[in-house]
Amino acid sequence: MKHDAYKRSTFVWLAIIALLSLPAIGWAQQPKKDKKAQIKTIVEAQNYVFKAQTALPTAGSTRQLTSDFDFRVSKDTIVSDLPYFGRAYTAPLNPSEGPLQFTTTNFQYTVSNNKKGGWNVTIAPKDLTDPREMILTIFDNGSASMVVNSNNRQPISFNGYVTEKK
Repeated sequence: MKHDAYKRSTFVWLAIIALLSLPAIGWAQQPKKDKKAQIKTIVEAQNYVFKAQTALPTAGSTRQLTSDFDFRVSKDTIVSDLPYFGRAYTAPLNPSEGPLQFTTTNFQYTVSNNKKGGWNVTIAPKDLTDPREMILTIFDNGSASMVVNSNNRQPISFNGYVTEKK
């Protein structure tokens, strides 16, 4: 019996310490309202980076991305450094370059509110034949997903998050 009482009191103290330490480790780091306002500001200002963490090819299995792949958005330039996994319907002119590694200054940028909160951003490069469009769904908490539609390749999706461009 003495051993059970000791185990219970140890558990209670560990639970109290864990609850008191949550704010210190960043669990309650930023109020939800402030985060939503920050995300809204960077989306409307076209000043953010989409960091891809997972690739979801049309065919094949989901891939966790271990390298730093991103999609940088500013008012005058889009820089894409994303991987591609999937089928191409035509051979590329330069096989050493990835299909989602490009820079463009001629693009259409459209933002609309998402019914469930957040924003839908459609980016269509005008000076590239591929990809045709990138549809970025950005949620209030900063998480995001992207679908890339191409003329000559299977679509691919990415999951990740957006952050302010430094």
